[in-house]
Amino acid sequence: MAVGLAVMLAVAFLSTTLMVNASTSASLGASLGEAYKNADLVVVPNGDDLDQSVLDAVAGTAGVGSTYGSQRIPAAFTAKGEEVVGLVRNLAPEGLESAVLTEGTYPGSPSDIAIDATTAQRLGIKTGDTMALRAMDGPTTVSLRVTGLLRPSADPFSAALPQLLALSPTVGTLAAGETTLDSIQLTALPGTNADQLKESLTSIAAIGQSGATVRTADEQVTYQVASMTGGQDQLTGILLAFAAVALVVSGLVVSNTFAVLVAQRTRELALLRCLGAARNQVRNSVLAEALVVGFAASVLGVLAGTGLMAGLVSWAAAQPDRQFATLAVPPSAIIVGLLAGVLLTVAAAYVPARAATAVAPLAALRPADDASLANTKGKLRLVLGLVALVVGVPLLVIGAVQGQLVIGFGGGLLSFLGVLMCSTLFIPRLVSLVGKLAAPAGVPGRLAALNSVRNPGRTSVTAAALLIGVTLVTLMMTGAASSRTAFDQMLAKNYPVDLAVSLPTTAASEGAEPAAPALTVAQRDVVRAISGVSEAELLPIVGRLDVDGASTPVYAIPAASAATLLRDQSLAVEPGKIYLPEDSAARPATVKGGTATLDLDAVVLEARGLPPFISMETAQPLLAGTATGAGDALWISLGESDKKLSGDDVREIQSSVAQALGMPESAVNGAALERVTFNEIIDVLLLVVTALLAVAVVIALIGVANTLSLSVLERTRENSLLRALGLTRGQLRTMLALEAVLVAGVAALIGAALGSMYGWLGAMSALGSVATVAPSIPWLQLLAVLGVAVVAGLLASVVPARRAARLSPVEGLATA
Repeated sequence: MAVGLAVMLAVAFLSTTLMVNASTSASLGASLGEAYKNADLVVVPNGDDLDQSVLDAVAGTAGVGSTYGSQRIPAAFTAKGEEVVGLVRNLAPEGLESAVLTEGTYPGSPSDIAIDATTAQRLGIKTGDTMALRAMDGPTTVSLRVTGLLRPSADPFSAALPQLLALSPTVGTLAAGETTLDSIQLTALPGTNADQLKESLTSIAAIGQSGATVRTADEQVTYQVASMTGGQDQLTGILLAFAAVALVVSGLVVSNTFAVLVAQRTRELALLRCLGAARNQVRNSVLAEALVVGFAASVLGVLAGTGLMAGLVSWAAAQPDRQFATLAVPPSAIIVGLLAGVLLTVAAAYVPARAATAVAPLAALRPADDASLANTKGKLRLVLGLVALVVGVPLLVIGAVQGQLVIGFGGGLLSFLGVLMCSTLFIPRLVSLVGKLAAPAGVPGRLAALNSVRNPGRTSVTAAALLIGVTLVTLMMTGAASSRTAFDQMLAKNYPVDLAVSLPTTAASEGAEPAAPALTVAQRDVVRAISGVSEAELLPIVGRLDVDGASTPVYAIPAASAATLLRDQSLAVEPGKIYLPEDSAARPATVKGGTATLDLDAVVLEARGLPPFISMETAQPLLAGTATGAGDALWISLGESDKKLSGDDVREIQSSVAQALGMPESAVNGAALERVTFNEIIDVLLLVVTALLAVAVVIALIGVANTLSLSVLERTRENSLLRALGLTRGQLRTMLALEAVLVAGVAALIGAALGSMYGWLGAMSALGSVATVAPSIPWLQLLAVLGVAVVAGLLASVVPARRAARLSPVEGLATA
């Protein structure tokens, strides 16, 4: 039962981790890859959009079934007295359309349109209503009837605007007859190999001339994930690392439990050999037992892991804005789980079984020496452990500093094995040292402290299970917290301004100064009062910058306000510098304003869609004789509380700002909605990973309960002798409870320290190449883990202590 339970939970842990990998990919496919989820292959441009000639060439290729050229254009419409800008997409053929209807029907004629349900609810639009859609680049206006409502898109690149769906002729009318495609999706005919079709499409002249790329839908999702992480697919590496951690921890926990069981049966096995059993017969009987137990427990573990993952994903999918959470159970999760469980159990049983049959039967009947510095076994463990530490620690640090996950993982594994191999030499001493705290408990307290030193092997094995579990739990907690902080920093650098309102600068192309600013301090104060807005500040245009022959306005922001407006806390607006958006040239820039000219050092940010800006202090020469107090732009911060905001909340704030300023909603833009959508995706991924903690905790608790129970059974005669010498039942229970608490407490403290270090360095190894990973230690969660570990040790001692106390001294002393 002890081995079976440990194997079952270990296999459940491993299978769940592998399912996390597949489910994460499926969830990303349902969010980032939502637009082409029904396609076999996708043709995407590398620069300019695709045209009709490329679509015709793809459709005429042998083996291609249905094709769809995706065309998206912005268009404006009026609802509730305000102008709203949405993104209109043409309807795909049946089988390729990704939008899901929640009410009504898809557009069936050029006069029909469908709109996402969230926007419809917010603006009071119902099926059967009429909408007047106006092209953004011309006077074209079409009147359309709403025929259906769509499930809101989970794609963060599409969710920022209302989503509209119409037929291709309608989109063409709004686009003034131009056909520019952002992608081409296609299905393969039955019997056609997708990889061969991909090669055929790549060789088409039209695709080669356009510079387009052909990918499978899964490859396109991977490409988008890699583009979000500096060109590297870090996500797959992180999840594979979790699977490797699961395998290692599973092996250690099962090995610990089986080693204690077989060690207790060493005398029994030796007696069988004395009665005539051959060495290989004894060894094979143990391995056969391990095979049966391992297979049965592995089957239960795979089933338990699948049930846990299904429940978790179902819960996540039921949350608002997280319907993209998708369960995927790959065959590898089942096959690897079964094989790992069986092989793990047999391998864990082989070492102690071989050790039990490697010595003469009469010698095995005598108590075995524990590993200590006084014998060869202890010295060998110490040397191997120190070698593992000397090699592993530098590798772990190098992997963290250089952002190399494979090196960091290998170093972490080696160093942790080194700690475990040396644990027999230091854990009992630490328990004895901490045991002085139990002295006020009297004789039971002193006996508990002495027991930990008198049998260091038993104490170390008991502590190892909890040490492994707490280290893993703390590693994941700290790693998840540090990774989340790094993700937040990445998003803050890419999207430093939540919302922005900018007035049109029609004079920019002529190099003239814009008209007098129209945004006033009174309007700013109204925006500040809107629920969800933490700060808002006016930015005037103080000059212009020539960029590739075009005149670009330069804004000025007070340095004090920048600290609260800009989400990137590492960005300090300094005098004498101009801050440019990503992909700008990093060379000195000249800003012209009025009669003054400033030569400034350029700082190129990772921010997207942000206009050039300087500090108000730097802009003083450009503002000479100009009245301040109004602005041409308004930047808005939603503060730290926006982590709790949903996409609908951000849209509501955006609408409220537009109404407060008397402007169309299209004038209020920014990255808050896109960042919130990314945060929701990250939340789901971290939620799934964090769920592994529950499995790890249970594994650790089972390990502690197993080793404590077996150690108490092993000490039946010893405990009975103490009873015969006058120790009461209550004192015996207290002694065993204190011993369990001391061992569990020391193991938990060591595990928490190791896990915090491994979690931070592991997050650096995984994400250090794309973000700065600062240590983020969840202190409250760590205290909870320590409390649970101590209580678990105490509870694990209850049943065996009760059994030991109920046994009479005479019966106990008679036990073999």
